[in-house]
Amino acid sequence: MTLVRRFVDASVFVHAYLRPRRPLKPHERTIKRHAKAIVARIARGESVVTSAVHFSEVANLLEGWIALADAQAIERGLVGRDNVEVLPVARSDLLEGLSAAMDLGVGTTDALAAVLMERNGLSEVYSFDRDFDRVPGLKRISR
Repeated sequence: MTLVRRFVDASVFVHAYLRPRRPLKPHERTIKRHAKAIVARIARGESVVTSAVHFSEVANLLEGWIALADAQAIERGLVGRDNVEVLPVARSDLLEGLSAAMDLGVGTTDALAAVLMERNGLSEVYSFDRDFDRVPGLKRISR
């Protein structure tokens, strides 16, 4: 189990839980396998951090792709765990994230994660989103 607390991006849960509607390409199968491994470590107690915005992103995507009851069971399992810290997000955080997104040329929720991570002393993020590779000082972990 890792000693470094990591932020966990919505992409991890999306890749772990969404059922593909077509056969996956080899690299997509690898991503899915890695996402499931990350989720399994979290289920075993690895401490991670996410935000209310990223939780909402997971909920929105899951509820659009799988049965509502299944999505809500996953959501409850995520926010109900003591080892998952969910950071609140204020308007000022959103404005700072949007500004960072525009400066870095990355997605807004990715920049928001970077802002929250910096504020909370985190430097590693579980994600499959390559936008994080463009954020100075962050290390993206995809396994």
